[in-house]
Formats: sequence, structure tokens, C-alpha cells
Amino acid sequence: MDPILNEILEIPARAQDVLTSAIDPLPLHVPYLGMGSSYFAPLAFKYIGLPIYPELASEYYYYLAKGKQAPLAVILSQSGRSSEALWCRELFERYVAVSNYTDSELCTAPNVARVLPILAGEEHYSSSKTYVNTLVALFRGFGFSPEATVALITDKFDQYRQQGEQLANEVFALRSQHAIHGMYVTGSGPNIATAYEAALILSESTKLNFHGLPMAQYDHGPKETAKDSIVIQILAKGETYDRTMRLSDMIARAGADVLMVEEPDVEEPYSILANIIPFNFMAYYLAQKLNIGETFVVGGKVTEAI
Repeated sequence: MDPILNEILEIPARAQDVLTSAIDPLPLHVPYLGMGSSYFAPLAFKYIGLPIYPELASEYYYYLAKGKQAPLAVILSQSGRSSEALWCRELFERYVAVSNYTDSELCTAPNVARVLPILAGEEHYSSSKTYVNTLVALFRGFGFSPEATVALITDKFDQYRQQGEQLANEVFALRSQHAIHGMYVTGSGPNIATAYEAALILSESTKLNFHGLPMAQYDHGPKETAKDSIVIQILAKGETYDRTMRLSDMIARAGADVLMVEEPDVEEPYSILANIIPFNFMAYYLAQKLNIGETFVVGGKVTEAI
């Protein structure tokens, strides 16, 4: 089996692993630092309404810390080796390490208060298992119960695969029919993180430029690029549902090709677990159609900054 597809197919089993593991409560009112997917995951919980402070580890290190040491933080890194995450270790008296590799530099520093393993298993391509498992671990660490959503994901996984393949076919066909000058993925509330994550995995897998952003931010200007663009709107049962539908109608009339991703059987906070999965399959199938061989060409999966 294709190793990229195999990693995606492992999502339900790996999510179950972290769902049944022992997880202590996570701290509130502290920074949650990460890069890429490890930044997007805690960002979702900020928009669920939790009092945490997600920041890009790089920008916290360069611009916010000002060389001062704070009492506590949570630092996230799938590999436990990302440079910016490691730089931030010295900025805190203690920190909680969230990682897939408990023997990594992030997890074994002297000031580690404790380690939260995300149990995603080996992952060499885009953050599919890692992202879902990080969300499940955070849900449980914040006192939520995502069991029903993980069960639903397992039951409907083949539907998500079909949806992702259909999205890939539609985007490929649209690009074949006429010139596309922009491709956007939008979401609201906690699904802003889904939009960012979806754009990340689509971009690195297909080598095409997908731009993830909040739906409302798209409404504040980028909608003027609607003609000859593709906009994938992430929907969830929440405050912005009707506005998203109205915006979809508006930009479709202006010449955008609008696609939708929604899991209607899940409430908005938990929708972040389900809504990302079709995008994993979409990235895989679209990369196949584009004959993309390697996922990481310009750099590796782990960013080790100079």
C-alpha cells in the first residue's frame, strides 16, 4: 500500500490509542507554543473559548519573551526536534511537553514538568495522525469528552475518503477547465485552525498554493478575488453558519467555484476532529493526479532553523 495513504488510514486507530491513554489536566492561562500543525491545534481551543495563549514558537522567542523567563508553558512539537520549540525551553521555569516522541530533546530537558505523548506512531508525511491525535489529547487535557466524535470518525471514515477524493477530482477538473488564480480554505471559530491545517497539508502535498484564513477575514477584502478562484468553505453548527452560506452565494455569483466541507452530525467544538479528515484524503488524491512524487522537497518534515 502507498505509505502516504497508509498513514491517513491509521487515523482512527491512532486516535483511539490517545483516547484511552492516561492524560492529566492541562494548565490554563499560559502560552501554548508550536509551529505549523502544533500551533494550529491549540489555536482551535482558543476559539472554543478556553483561556490559553497559543503563539507561534518562533515569534514568541524572537519578539514576545524579551529574554525573560516565565513560570510555565505548554510546548508542542510532533518530532520534539523543531528548532523554534527547542529554543523556547529556556524561556520557562517549567513546561509541559506535547510530542509524539517522548525521548526527544523537547521531552527530556531538565525543566520538563511532564510529558503528554500523542501516540500517533511513525509519521513521515503530512501531519495527518499527529494533528488529529494532538486535538484528541488536548480535548481530554482540557476536560472534554471526544469519545463520541472519535467513534463517528471511525464509522464514517470511508465516507470522508470518498469526500476527499471527490474534492480532489473537482479541484483538478476546475484547474483543467480554466485558469485559477487563487485557492482558499476558510473556516470560523475553532475551524479557523482546520482551514490553516488544510491549506498547509494541501500546499505541501500538491505543491500548489492553498491559502487558509478565517471566513470573516476572507470577507474583508480577499472576496474581491472571487472570479476564477476556488474557495473551500468549512461549515459547522455555530454562530457564523448563516453568514458563511450567504458569503458562499455572493462569491459564487461573482465567479468563484465554491466547495463545502461539513460534518453535520457533530457540534461545532468537536467538528474540528471530523472536518480535517477529508482534506487529508484530498491532498493525497490531488497529489496523485498531479503526479507529485515527494511530499518534502525544499525541506524536510522537521524544520531545523539556523
